[in-house]
Amino acid sequence: MSEAEQLVAGPRSGKLQMSLSTAAARQLATVTKSVPQMQEITSRWLLKILPWVQVAGGVYRVNRRLSYAVGDGKLSFISTGDDVRVIPQEMCELPLLRGFDDTNALNALAECFVQKRFNRGDVIAEFGKPADQLFVIAHGKVSKLGQGEYDDQSVQGTLSSGGHFGSRALSTEENWQFTFKAATGCTMLVLPRQAFEDLLNKFPTIRAHVEQFRNRPERPQNKHGEASIEVAAGHEGEPEVPKTYVDYDLAPREYELSVAQTVLRIHTRVADLYNEPMNQTEQQLRLTIEALRERQEDELINNRSFGLLHNADLSQRICTHSGPPTPDDMDELLSRRRKSQYFLAHPRAIAAFGRQCNKLGIYPQSIDINGNMVPSWRGVPVLPCNKIPISKTNTSSILVMRTGEENQGVIGLHQTGIPDEIEPGMNVRFMGIDENAIISYLVSTYYSAAVMVPDALGILEDVDVGTFE
Repeated sequence: MSEAEQLVAGPRSGKLQMSLSTAAARQLATVTKSVPQMQEITSRWLLKILPWVQVAGGVYRVNRRLSYAVGDGKLSFISTGDDVRVIPQEMCELPLLRGFDDTNALNALAECFVQKRFNRGDVIAEFGKPADQLFVIAHGKVSKLGQGEYDDQSVQGTLSSGGHFGSRALSTEENWQFTFKAATGCTMLVLPRQAFEDLLNKFPTIRAHVEQFRNRPERPQNKHGEASIEVAAGHEGEPEVPKTYVDYDLAPREYELSVAQTVLRIHTRVADLYNEPMNQTEQQLRLTIEALRERQEDELINNRSFGLLHNADLSQRICTHSGPPTPDDMDELLSRRRKSQYFLAHPRAIAAFGRQCNKLGIYPQSIDINGNMVPSWRGVPVLPCNKIPISKTNTSSILVMRTGEENQGVIGLHQTGIPDEIEPGMNVRFMGIDENAIISYLVSTYYSAAVMVPDALGILEDVDVGTFE
């Protein structure tokens, strides 16, 4: 076969080609093509379900009733091999030391802790016995057991890493009101009361602070720690009706709008010549906006200042009883608030919950949300969010929330009507053309989130997503 004949023959055929090949025909045809695709795009349920509140001044203040409750924060640690130490400044998370700022005294106090190891099932502190030690959980879970009506024990809660119990034992003599038992293998840091008393003699600043804590007046408050509103009810005759007023928090929290930004650069040659059948600038901008919205949702979940994972009240955080998320865990999460509207969980956490339901022969119903069928539990939709992190130990968190200002729930914050706005709270501003003929656009979105009252948001922590038994 001659070279000319080979050129027109099929690639794997011994016969001469009888018609124009499709590869050659494509050189003259208009190809039907898609717009640029992006794998990073997700459903972004959090951005859809949050009611967005206009923040004209860039700052949103959450006014609440005055609260006397002192929060029990979690402590953090540093470790060197098997040796674990509490970070001295973290000691201020203890109610007894809240607001204390003597660095030298805190360093000395951190040195007084003794590291102990407890196996699963070990009793750490027993009901009725003298409480003379502070226990801090460096790693593991501890069950808090109370005395039942019929001399049995009931689980009152579960404490995890960073939690503590017995802080009152450092300032008052009393007995344990609960039994604390290791639910898993635990590494604990223990501070005996005697060691604390010895430290008070060395550092007068700690003694003065503790005395002030002991002598503070008991203020009337409700079960949520808010200043009481005195009300009389059920009386007869003409008793004196109590006089009252509603006191406000003098230092309410303020949320400033955060920002996610990027500079989009497009060469003028591309913007001028390659706009058929799709406008290059529009497509570059579309994908950039998608990336910014993904980052916005990530920040609303994980930002340490306003992200939901870091702003849930400690009283609204619970741990799973056995590791994987069970129906019992989800029920307990729901029971801590009124009018729960949405669960938010990593897809793997949703799958782990489904496995536990399958084991029990329970089949949760699906529910329609904006035309999408999603799983639900007790009528509350369980929405996927891959921005919720999964740790190296295969654990994650499940959020539940109530939304809206009128419900005293979780709200999103943004400002609309900004210059060069293309979507609510997002704008694109032309920055000019440089000497390399590159056009620059500044793309910005402004946002934040606020939790109106503590029970608007709850978290199920330490959710094991890797168990397949």
